[in-house]
Amino acid sequence: MNQLGSAQMIFGFHPVMEALQAGTGIDKIMIHREAEHQSTSGLITLARSKGVEIQKVPLSRLNLITRKNHQGIIAWISQISYASLENIIANCFESAQMPLVLVLDRITDVRNLGAIARTAEAAGVHALVVPSKGSAQINSDAIKASAGALMHVPVCKEAHLEQSLRYLKDCGLRLVAATERGSTGLFEADFTGPLAIILGSEEDGISSEILRVADELVAIPMAGSIGSLNVSVSAGVLLYQALRARKES
Repeated sequence: MNQLGSAQMIFGFHPVMEALQAGTGIDKIMIHREAEHQSTSGLITLARSKGVEIQKVPLSRLNLITRKNHQGIIAWISQISYASLENIIANCFESAQMPLVLVLDRITDVRNLGAIARTAEAAGVHALVVPSKGSAQINSDAIKASAGALMHVPVCKEAHLEQSLRYLKDCGLRLVAATERGSTGLFEADFTGPLAIILGSEEDGISSEILRVADELVAIPMAGSIGSLNVSVSAGVLLYQALRARKES
């Protein structure tokens, strides 16, 4: 179960650096884009090594967030404790479970993220995988939209999503990507065995480099005049198709 921390913002060079060195989960750091000195460079290097998103912004934006002495640096502490993807997969195999992982590529709407997490928890997903950059923040709004599910389903925040997918592939998971360009229909796709289902944003879909890693591109049949489903609805369709296939196999 994930542990909830109070929504917290920290600012100033030393508090942010100490949080990074202590391994505190940080979602994002904003830095004054004109602050170019050796100590800031070291902080940025450390943050990026931990997969923390860095945004270089004008001083005026930082001042809108807080008028306190932020020294050009503001960070947001994660509201949940992120899980290790390697540990989750290892634990699944050690306990004779077939891993079921849901990978979200560039899902930026917190309401969609929350709704997906709610379905994932209900479907027994072992891990929800999100990129450290270009993804919705797991904040109080996302937790509320998930009806608390983000406190229960393990979330893995990965700096390099493509590498993480290759790792899952090496572990024996089949990578199924949901895309309108899929050549395999939902009902013909193989959802048995160790599985990772990949979903992309409604605007851009799954990135091309991620599609190239996938084992199978699957399309959800659309009988009406609307060309696509909301991504959270698609998640439900795919996950419960996977549960049905696993039960029957």
